[in-house]
Amino acid sequence: MNELKGLKVAILITDGFEQVEMVKPRQALSAAGAQTSIVSPKNDEVRGWKFTEWGDKFPVDKPLTDAQADDFDALLLPGGVMNPDKLRIEPKAVAFVKHFFDANKPVAVICHGPWTIIEAGAARGRRIASWPSLKTDLRNAGAEWVDEEVVTDEDVVSSRKPDDIPAFNRGMIELFSRSKSQAPKAA
Repeated sequence: MNELKGLKVAILITDGFEQVEMVKPRQALSAAGAQTSIVSPKNDEVRGWKFTEWGDKFPVDKPLTDAQADDFDALLLPGGVMNPDKLRIEPKAVAFVKHFFDANKPVAVICHGPWTIIEAGAARGRRIASWPSLKTDLRNAGAEWVDEEVVTDEDVVSSRKPDDIPAFNRGMIELFSRSKSQAPKAA
Protein backbone atom coordinates (compact mmCIF):
# COMPACT_ATOMS: atom_id res chain seq x y z
CA MET A 1 0.00 0.00 0.00
CA ASN A 2 2.05 2.90 -1.26
CA GLU A 3 -0.62 4.88 -3.08
CA LEU A 4 0.43 8.01 -1.15
CA LYS A 5 4.19 7.51 -1.43
CA GLY A 6 5.89 10.89 -1.55
CA LEU A 7 2.78 12.80 -0.41
CA LYS A 8 3.54 15.29 2.38
CA VAL A 9 0.67 15.85 4.81
CA ALA A 10 0.55 18.59 7.43
CA ILE A 11 -1.39 17.78 10.60
CA LEU A 12 -2.33 21.11 12.14
CA ILE A 13 -2.98 20.76 15.89
CA THR A 14 -2.44 22.34 19.27
CA ASP A 15 -3.12 21.21 22.83
CA GLY A 16 -6.52 19.60 23.30
CA PHE A 17 -6.87 17.84 19.93
CA GLU A 18 -8.95 14.66 20.14
CA GLN A 19 -6.09 12.16 20.24
CA VAL A 20 -7.77 9.33 18.34
CA GLU A 21 -8.70 11.78 15.53
CA MET A 22 -5.01 12.46 14.96
CA VAL A 23 -3.41 9.10 15.77
CA LYS A 24 -5.65 6.79 13.69
CA PRO A 25 -5.68 8.95 10.53
CA ARG A 26 -1.93 9.49 10.86
CA GLN A 27 -1.40 5.73 11.07
CA ALA A 28 -3.57 5.24 7.97
CA LEU A 29 -1.63 7.90 6.06
CA SER A 30 1.73 6.39 7.05
CA ALA A 31 0.53 2.91 6.08
CA ALA A 32 -0.38 4.31 2.65
CA GLY A 33 3.12 5.75 2.25
CA ALA A 34 2.48 9.41 3.10
CA GLN A 35 4.91 11.49 5.10
CA THR A 36 3.11 13.27 7.95
CA SER A 37 4.26 16.24 10.00
CA ILE A 38 2.68 17.72 13.10
CA VAL A 39 2.51 21.48 12.58
CA SER A 40 1.57 23.56 15.62
CA PRO A 41 1.63 27.05 17.10
CA LYS A 42 3.47 25.30 19.94
CA ASN A 43 7.18 24.78 19.39
CA ASP A 44 8.06 21.57 21.19
CA GLU A 45 5.12 19.25 21.91
CA VAL A 46 1.35 19.10 21.91
CA ARG A 47 -0.92 17.20 24.23
CA GLY A 48 -3.89 15.19 23.12
CA TRP A 49 -7.29 14.82 24.72
CA LYS A 50 -8.68 11.31 25.29
CA PHE A 51 -12.46 11.86 25.32
CA THR A 52 -12.70 13.04 28.98
CA GLU A 53 -9.13 13.60 30.16
CA TRP A 54 -5.71 14.69 29.00
CA GLY A 55 -3.92 12.25 26.75
CA ASP A 56 -0.41 11.73 25.47
CA LYS A 57 2.20 14.24 24.37
CA PHE A 58 3.46 14.28 20.78
CA PRO A 59 6.51 16.08 19.40
CA VAL A 60 5.92 18.98 17.05
CA ASP A 61 7.67 18.31 13.74
CA LYS A 62 7.35 21.85 12.43
CA PRO A 63 6.46 24.92 14.50
CA LEU A 64 3.80 26.97 12.71
CA THR A 65 6.17 29.97 12.70
CA ASP A 66 8.55 27.96 10.45
CA ALA A 67 5.97 26.00 8.45
CA GLN A 68 5.31 26.83 4.81
CA ALA A 69 2.02 25.53 3.44
CA ASP A 70 3.72 25.25 0.02
CA ASP A 71 5.90 22.47 1.46
CA PHE A 72 2.84 20.22 1.93
CA ASP A 73 0.51 18.45 -0.49
CA ALA A 74 -2.46 17.93 1.85
CA LEU A 75 -3.83 18.92 5.25
CA LEU A 76 -5.39 16.95 8.13
CA LEU A 77 -7.45 18.87 10.70
CA PRO A 78 -8.35 16.73 13.73
CA GLY A 79 -11.04 17.91 16.08
CA GLY A 80 -11.54 18.00 19.79
CA VAL A 81 -13.20 21.12 21.18
CA MET A 82 -10.14 22.95 22.52
CA ASN A 83 -7.86 22.39 19.53
CA PRO A 84 -9.82 24.08 16.71
CA ASP A 85 -11.14 26.71 19.11
CA LYS A 86 -7.54 27.75 19.83
CA LEU A 87 -6.44 27.45 16.20
CA ARG A 88 -9.24 29.62 14.82
CA ILE A 89 -8.04 32.61 16.84
CA GLU A 90 -4.42 32.10 15.74
CA PRO A 91 -3.90 34.22 12.58
CA LYS A 92 -0.98 32.10 11.31
CA ALA A 93 -3.04 28.90 11.71
CA VAL A 94 -5.97 30.41 9.82
CA ALA A 95 -3.67 31.64 7.04
CA PHE A 96 -2.01 28.19 6.87
CA VAL A 97 -5.42 26.51 6.40
CA LYS A 98 -6.57 29.14 3.90
CA HIS A 99 -3.52 28.44 1.74
CA PHE A 100 -4.61 24.82 1.17
CA PHE A 101 -8.01 25.99 -0.06
CA ASP A 102 -6.55 28.76 -2.22
CA ALA A 103 -4.16 26.23 -3.80
CA ASN A 104 -6.91 23.59 -4.26
CA LYS A 105 -5.00 21.11 -2.11
CA PRO A 106 -6.99 18.35 -0.37
CA VAL A 107 -8.11 18.78 3.23
CA ALA A 108 -9.39 16.11 5.62
CA VAL A 109 -11.35 17.40 8.62
CA ILE A 110 -13.24 15.71 11.44
CA CYS A 111 -15.44 16.58 14.41
CA HIS A 112 -14.92 20.22 15.52
CA GLY A 113 -12.13 20.76 12.95
CA PRO A 114 -14.38 22.72 10.56
CA TRP A 115 -14.23 25.73 12.92
CA THR A 116 -10.83 26.51 11.43
CA ILE A 117 -12.21 26.12 7.89
CA ILE A 118 -15.01 28.55 8.74
CA GLU A 119 -12.48 31.04 10.11
CA ALA A 120 -10.40 30.69 6.93
CA GLY A 121 -13.48 31.68 4.91
CA ALA A 122 -13.48 28.35 3.05
CA ALA A 123 -16.76 26.75 4.16
CA ARG A 124 -19.16 28.59 1.82
CA GLY A 125 -20.75 26.38 -0.82
CA ARG A 126 -19.36 23.14 0.60
CA ARG A 127 -21.05 20.04 2.01
CA ILE A 128 -19.36 19.33 5.37
CA ALA A 129 -19.97 16.72 8.05
CA SER A 130 -19.03 17.64 11.62
CA TRP A 131 -19.91 17.22 15.24
CA PRO A 132 -23.61 18.22 15.49
CA SER A 133 -22.92 21.35 17.56
CA LEU A 134 -21.23 22.94 14.51
CA LYS A 135 -24.38 22.65 12.37
CA THR A 136 -25.45 26.28 12.87
CA ASP A 137 -21.88 27.59 12.58
CA LEU A 138 -21.43 25.82 9.25
CA ARG A 139 -24.82 26.95 7.93
CA ASN A 140 -24.10 30.53 8.99
CA ALA A 141 -20.81 30.29 7.08
CA GLY A 142 -22.68 29.26 3.92
CA ALA A 143 -21.97 25.52 4.06
CA GLU A 144 -24.42 22.65 3.93
CA TRP A 145 -24.08 20.67 7.17
CA VAL A 146 -24.38 16.93 6.55
CA ASP A 147 -25.05 14.25 9.18
CA GLU A 148 -23.20 11.40 7.46
CA GLU A 149 -20.29 9.14 8.35
CA VAL A 150 -18.06 10.61 5.66
CA VAL A 151 -18.64 13.30 3.03
CA THR A 152 -16.34 14.20 0.15
CA ASP A 153 -16.99 17.52 -1.56
CA GLU A 154 -14.40 18.40 -4.19
CA ASP A 155 -11.11 18.73 -2.27
CA VAL A 156 -12.53 18.26 1.25
CA VAL A 157 -13.37 15.04 3.08
CA SER A 158 -15.15 15.36 6.42
CA SER A 159 -16.62 13.23 9.18
CA ARG A 160 -18.59 13.77 12.37
CA LYS A 161 -16.86 11.95 15.23
CA PRO A 162 -14.38 9.30 16.37
CA ASP A 163 -16.80 6.47 15.50
CA ASP A 164 -16.53 7.60 11.86
CA ILE A 165 -12.73 7.25 11.71
CA PRO A 166 -12.63 4.00 9.64
CA ALA A 167 -14.81 5.60 6.92
CA PHE A 168 -12.98 8.92 7.32
CA ASN A 169 -9.62 7.22 6.78
CA ARG A 170 -10.86 5.47 3.63
CA GLY A 171 -12.27 8.74 2.28
CA MET A 172 -9.10 10.64 3.16
CA ILE A 173 -6.81 8.10 1.47
CA GLU A 174 -9.04 8.07 -1.62
CA LEU A 175 -9.15 11.89 -1.85
CA PHE A 176 -5.44 12.33 -1.22
CA SER A 177 -4.62 9.56 -3.72
CA ARG A 178 -6.85 11.14 -6.38
CA SER A 179 -5.26 14.51 -5.71
CA LYS A 180 -1.76 13.02 -5.94
CA SER A 181 -2.52 11.43 -9.30
CA GLN A 182 -3.81 14.76 -10.63
CA ALA A 183 -0.89 16.81 -9.33
CA PRO A 184 1.40 18.28 -11.98
CA LYS A 185 4.56 16.22 -12.43
CA ALA A 186 7.89 17.87 -11.71
CA ALA A 187 9.92 18.62 -14.82
